[in-house]
Amino acid sequence: MSEATRAPRRPSPTPSAEKQRSPLAIALLTLAATVVAVWPYTSVITPGLWTTAIVLVVLVVAVSGLVVRLAARRLAPGIRAVLAVVVQLLTATAAATALLAEQTALFGIIPTSTTYRLLEVRWAEAAQEILQGAAPLPATLALATLIAPAFAVIAILVDQLIAERLALLTIALTTLVGVVPMILSFGGVNFGWFLAQAIIVLVVLRAAARGDRRSARESPVVVVGAVGVGAIAGAVVLAPALPLSPPLGGVGPVLTIDATLRLGDDLRRPNNVEVLTIATEETQAPYLRLATLSRFDGDTWRPDGGTNQSVTEGFGPVDWDAEIESEERQTSIRVLGVSSPLLPVPYAAEEVDGLGWRWNVVLENRTVRSPSQDSLGADYTVTSRAAEPTLEQIRASSAPPRQLPLPADLPAVISETARDVTGDATNDFDRLIALQEWFRTEFSYSLDAPVEEGFDGTGVDAVATFLEARTGYCVHFAGAFALMARSLDMEVRVVVGYLPGTRTTEKRGDENIFTVTSDQLHSWPEVFFEGIGWVPFEPTATLGVPTSFASGETGGGAGEGPDAPTATTSPTPTATSATDAGADQDTGNAPGADSLRTLDPTPLGLTLLGILIVVLLPGIIRLIRTRLRHARARDGSATDAWHELLDTLVDLGLPAPEAQTPRALAAQLVATRGVDAAAIGTLADAVEQTSYARDPRAAGDLSGPLSEVTAALRASVDRRVRTTARLLPRSLITPQRTRRPLAS
Repeated sequence: MSEATRAPRRPSPTPSAEKQRSPLAIALLTLAATVVAVWPYTSVITPGLWTTAIVLVVLVVAVSGLVVRLAARRLAPGIRAVLAVVVQLLTATAAATALLAEQTALFGIIPTSTTYRLLEVRWAEAAQEILQGAAPLPATLALATLIAPAFAVIAILVDQLIAERLALLTIALTTLVGVVPMILSFGGVNFGWFLAQAIIVLVVLRAAARGDRRSARESPVVVVGAVGVGAIAGAVVLAPALPLSPPLGGVGPVLTIDATLRLGDDLRRPNNVEVLTIATEETQAPYLRLATLSRFDGDTWRPDGGTNQSVTEGFGPVDWDAEIESEERQTSIRVLGVSSPLLPVPYAAEEVDGLGWRWNVVLENRTVRSPSQDSLGADYTVTSRAAEPTLEQIRASSAPPRQLPLPADLPAVISETARDVTGDATNDFDRLIALQEWFRTEFSYSLDAPVEEGFDGTGVDAVATFLEARTGYCVHFAGAFALMARSLDMEVRVVVGYLPGTRTTEKRGDENIFTVTSDQLHSWPEVFFEGIGWVPFEPTATLGVPTSFASGETGGGAGEGPDAPTATTSPTPTATSATDAGADQDTGNAPGADSLRTLDPTPLGLTLLGILIVVLLPGIIRLIRTRLRHARARDGSATDAWHELLDTLVDLGLPAPEAQTPRALAAQLVATRGVDAAAIGTLADAVEQTSYARDPRAAGDLSGPLSEVTAALRASVDRRVRTTARLLPRSLITPQRTRRPLAS
């Protein structure tokens, strides 16, 4: 008799069974199970943008799955599952892009090549933060960009597993995800999470147990197909964002900026890539500032905070008095190759067009930053106003006393040298000009000397050595100038930003186009003057043009020559070569700026091992149960032998009606599955003896007949069904009482 004759075709699920698989229940359980899995991560990462991003993408996954299942309920289950995965991937990608990388995306939701470049950089930043940081980590934009897509994929997997009622895989996945932060951080056990996870486990098991009994012939195809499509789509969407993968073909490297003024090997990286372009009608582009640094702890200059308001609300009033002349300028900037929450703008910016409301203005220094946006890909126009005091006006003004104290361990050489250099000056401006001239004429520019002579840093000891060695690069000059001005009791800070770059032959209407490269990252000091505002100075030897102002009697503040600076713009530079400006390159934490890196196989290997364990876990549990039952059957346990037979039927998707007696089921299997009549008769007789006899006789060894019967059952189905039964045994989630034909 052929298999087609012996194996009657099983009926399709009834409409009532379809209705039991409530799309709303799947969505709610997906949302609950994934959010509970996220909970332990709040103990190792400070809640913030990343939690908002995860809740958003998980909600989008759950809702989109619900909508697809309601709209496509008439489609075949396999097609419906694949369609749900595709829609969930697309909607989750759009949601995460809108929240985390809107400025790089088409219409704010469709990722572009720039989005992939940004994700690559942020994932690398997040990897460094995790490896180098200590729990709890700050809720950075990089971590949000790493974690949100990961949990989007997890939510999609959980949704599909719940929809297919693969309870054990659902439980294994959510539990594994939840325990990861506790294992990696070596922290305490989150008992609250274990309680919540236990509730999720019970709900998942209950939902699976109450479901319809579709055969294993159907569900594995649906699950494997859906997850396979999800994996392929995920690889297409997310693979370019892997932190250690090379950039997409034709896409250049992206740098990052650490505004904290720290020196080291980072500044000497050989990369020189275009980071932004500037379009202006002026013949000289302005300096662009990213951040100001006023706080100095004796070792490091740190970025300023301050009052924030949305960029749409403007920058507040200017720093100079009404009698100071000023000139309005417009500058268009496009950021091409730098990733940062800091946006480069000229001083003093008054209005920015082309940015969303999620960019904020720091009123105290008129810089622009965002807790959730990235400068990469930004294209915007800044309206700024530059003050133009006369020489007489700035000499008549004075720098107010410093508000921040000097370090207690400030070497005497710093303050003594400042007094010696400025001793002949009669006003604050002339004192600062004397300092500027002294640095530019008595010092030399060197990238190597600070390393070779051991003062490659910004601490007070490094500054003291720099003053003796009289050689260094931009941060040495800016830091030393700032400390010396502060020792003269002046309000001073350091600015981190970009030199104006190089003028190109391109034009945009009446505007000239300038290109700015990574080696033109720069720092300079500026001092506050009453009624005038912050006045920049350029002490770095061979870079830029020193600050100076024209007498009102000869030009009313127009400056000495076409390249002379104004008071509240940055020092105007001359053209700088890559050699001169190379030391001012500060790529900060710029993984990805180096040559292509290789992937460390250890994390990948451990991840694959973990996935393999999760996939094989149900089959391993089922194998252990089978071995134990065979051992008891060998000792004559008819109950264990019969339960193993019933579980084998469930795993293979074969019918085991509850109302049938053991003998009736045995006859059916002999007729339809070609099972040996003597072997299954021995099992049925032993079960009847155990169930009905007042004084049952010893059954003897039942392991042999059990093995013969189960082997025949497996041989009656195709290889695909046998493999599925081994890896995804449905009997583990089917309650015993619903498939036990033994009499009580």
